[in-house]
Amino acid sequence: MTASAGRSEDPGPRPRVFLVDDHHLFRAGVRAELGDAVEVVGDADEVPAAVEMIVERRPDVVLLDVHLPGGGGHVVIEQVRRRAPEVRFLALSVSDAPEDVISVIRAGARGYVTKTISGAELVDAIRRVAAGDAVFSPRLAGFVLDAFAAMPAGAPAVSVDPELDQLSSREREVLRLIARGYTYKEVSRELSIAVKTVETHVSAVLRKLQLSTRHQLTFWAAERRLV
Repeated sequence: MTASAGRSEDPGPRPRVFLVDDHHLFRAGVRAELGDAVEVVGDADEVPAAVEMIVERRPDVVLLDVHLPGGGGHVVIEQVRRRAPEVRFLALSVSDAPEDVISVIRAGARGYVTKTISGAELVDAIRRVAAGDAVFSPRLAGFVLDAFAAMPAGAPAVSVDPELDQLSSREREVLRLIARGYTYKEVSRELSIAVKTVETHVSAVLRKLQLSTRHQLTFWAAERRLV
């Protein structure tokens, strides 16, 4: 590593970071990868606990997954921003689905990177978000730019569908697969969740959308090009 003007660059104070992910081993792995480059001030595995602890500890940056028990990453962002608007969020997820990216960016995240990112790249992304920059994985940055470019002049930055917005990210995943004709057992295998959990999500989707049959759900999803 070369030094600028004979001196090593001072990275500045360590960002205070909070981790939100429902997999304990993943949180432990992120802690190990970040090492001493940041100060991890806490972690949580579901929405209510995450919101309360983030508001209490006021980290510089929250690293969060988009799929969480209790409502999803966008819900964490929305609830924290009402009480601690200075906290910045960086989504860190295995998902690169457009609807997941849009949901957290709309909620107020400053960036979105996938879990293929290296430890050094993640530290850099955290520092940049803490400094106020927006950070995206390269492919996702291209998607976001394409989404803006495809919008007609004068259109809002992101189209709003109040009915779709009330569904969590996981409920949208289940909806999309059910609408494609997957059985509950196939959805269970695809998303690595219990069949009973799939049934619970489908019931919640039907209730929120005020639909009564799977056929109506499929038609609703097809109308919005979610299938």
